[in-house]
Amino acid sequence: MFARLVLPLLGGSPSVWNTAMVFYQAVLLAGYAYAHLCTARLGVVRHANWHVLLVLVPLALLPIAIPPGWTPPADGNPEPWLLALMVVAVGAPFFAVSTTSPLLQRWFAASGHRRAADPYFLYAASNPGSLLALLSYPLWLEPNLSSRRQTRLPRA
Repeated sequence: MFARLVLPLLGGSPSVWNTAMVFYQAVLLAGYAYAHLCTARLGVVRHANWHVLLVLVPLALLPIAIPPGWTPPADGNPEPWLLALMVVAVGAPFFAVSTTSPLLQRWFAASGHRRAADPYFLYAASNPGSLLALLSYPLWLEPNLSSRRQTRLPRA
């Protein structure tokens, strides 16, 4: 959605989409690394308390939008500008979201539940939800709501 918000500023060139994909993959990897390292070093309970703050901070950045004053470079390479924009506008919320699945699995594994030895069924259970979200966006959400309205959904 955010890459679509930026398209009018930069055009639909493949470099815009490629830069967005690199950004999202890098932040996803960073989120997985955070989930692994912090839980290993802090322990489950201390990390859960810390993680509540990590999830609350991005709420201050909503709704997702292009910050005022951000204009792409008139000439030159727009990729560094786009990466910086994405870090500022969607970096924290996406990072927080990217940590959710691995953290839930790790916390469940440490819970003592009878199925805790094999928490990967949680990953399998999240796949239908992810597929539903991936299909619903282009088939329902995007055709029915403008980009501006989509950014304000949590507050609408």
